[in-house]
Amino acid sequence: MITVEQLSIRQGAFRLESVSFVVPTGQYAVLMGRTGSGKTTVLEAIAGLRRIHGGRVILAGRDVTCEKPGARNLGYVPQDGALFTSMTVRANLGFALSIRRWPREKINARVSELAGLLGITHLLDRRVFGLSGGEAQRVALGRALAAHPPVLLLDEPLSALDEDTRNEMYGLLKSVRARTGVTALHVTHSPADAERLADVVFRLRDGKIAS
Repeated sequence: MITVEQLSIRQGAFRLESVSFVVPTGQYAVLMGRTGSGKTTVLEAIAGLRRIHGGRVILAGRDVTCEKPGARNLGYVPQDGALFTSMTVRANLGFALSIRRWPREKINARVSELAGLLGITHLLDRRVFGLSGGEAQRVALGRALAAHPPVLLLDEPLSALDEDTRNEMYGLLKSVRARTGVTALHVTHSPADAERLADVVFRLRDGKIAS
């Protein structure tokens, strides 16, 4: 479950006040709003990447409001994917597990499992540079899911993809949710994303959430 209670964020003249919503466990939520409405700001606040001035963030039953990003036990796919271009796909998928000091054999097993789930086994030994947009998004998704997080945050993950690739990713995201049980919050301005993926839709208007 993702619970946001009375979240307030201030940055210069920009304000979000008393933003509240709940994503039930295992559901796929889409947060929509116009450019500049604060969608990404809300996502970054949940991830611990944005300072908040009031309110609480509760993930999987745990209050993480004061926790650092790495302690929040979530997966995060930023808009640009933020992959390590000097690394192979294999190394990107295993990165979060390496810094958690998983044993090498367990990392290898988890990387193989993720690659099979995401259809990228044939890419494991390729470097990230030169991957197609769809391939890169699959790698970014795999890296976010590597440590079995109960919560997944996605910032405009499909915005740069062509229509055919976007349709493939719709199917993949549905499959990932079904097979992992992850609770997801997906930020987008695309009605098609909401129509194809969402169990629940939230709309950010004038600093407030309307479901």
